[in-house]
Amino acid sequence: MDEAVQHLYAIIMAGGQGSGLWPLSRRDMPRQFVDIFGIGTMIERTVQRLSGIVPPDHIYIVTSSRGQALVSTLLPGFPMSNVLAEPLGRKTAPCIALATAFVKKRDPDAVTLVVPSDHLVEDNATFEKTIREGVQLALQKKELVTIGIRPDRPETTYGYMQVDIPASQRSLSPGQTTTLHHVRAFAEKPDSRTAQEFVDSGDFFWNSGIFIWHIDVICRELEHWMPDLYRDLLYMYEAIGSSKEQEVIEDVYSWQHPVAIDCGVMEKSESVVMLEGQFGWMDLGNWDDMLSAQQVSSIPDASGRVQNLIEVDTVNTIVHKPSSKAVCLVGVTDLIVVETDDALLICRKGDSRGVRKAVDIMRRNDGMEGYL
Repeated sequence: MDEAVQHLYAIIMAGGQGSGLWPLSRRDMPRQFVDIFGIGTMIERTVQRLSGIVPPDHIYIVTSSRGQALVSTLLPGFPMSNVLAEPLGRKTAPCIALATAFVKKRDPDAVTLVVPSDHLVEDNATFEKTIREGVQLALQKKELVTIGIRPDRPETTYGYMQVDIPASQRSLSPGQTTTLHHVRAFAEKPDSRTAQEFVDSGDFFWNSGIFIWHIDVICRELEHWMPDLYRDLLYMYEAIGSSKEQEVIEDVYSWQHPVAIDCGVMEKSESVVMLEGQFGWMDLGNWDDMLSAQQVSSIPDASGRVQNLIEVDTVNTIVHKPSSKAVCLVGVTDLIVVETDDALLICRKGDSRGVRKAVDIMRRNDGMEGYL
């Protein structure tokens, strides 16, 4: 095992609910644990993808207590000591701090690869190549490395990064070079007009949420930009393996405010570089994303597997439902129909981003708590 692999660890962030994919994605069964396409859950596919890069026992999953139980069912054989349960959802900065404390305890010279659990990667070979190049950069202990995706449309549900153009070239090893961009700024999810301006400019990339860094570098940046969280990281680090481990973690999460690592560290740091990812990436955050994934990737079209579905004069409509129910669609166009045993979603294609708003309304309605 070479040095890079020996000290490489992966952190899979799997704590979100995925309300944009309601009603299949629920509080007790978030989207990363649902086999939506019939080809395995997203958490399973993520672990499989990383197994070609990271030793299996070097993969950590950060999730909820419910997610911890689901991992034990979906991933038999996965080391449950590597499944970390957050007491409360506090966004990605506390999530990363928790996992970093465990990795640091195990290997103080680690390089960590941080990935979301619910993204689509079409070309695993190119993904592996890009990650390995990022690891070589991280081993130099200078910068925070992120992966950017060149936008092909003005997407309003993704964050963006603005980079310096032209790119620099840096040698990673004999005979190998990679194109690097220095990240100038991070931008949160824009409105449609701003998103189009980003695409037209040529120097904005989608923020994939994939990060690679040496543990010394992320600790340095956390200490500088989020000193309270860094102190909590050290507090958890000291407690790991002791009788107070769980008590300390719960204590930390009881006072931590929800903060994304992008806002807390990445957009403030002057040490962020970006590699361009060209491996067929998508964030599957809503039903329109799912439909796009079926159109541009090898994921099979769910409509072809739907049983007891009758369509008359119906065009460009997608249905996901229990196989035991009969559904007839007559004279409709551009619909998304998703049904479970206790809930039904009907929306126009292109409008599924509004599902999150519907879920928020249900949260405020006491009588609908059971449908979340």
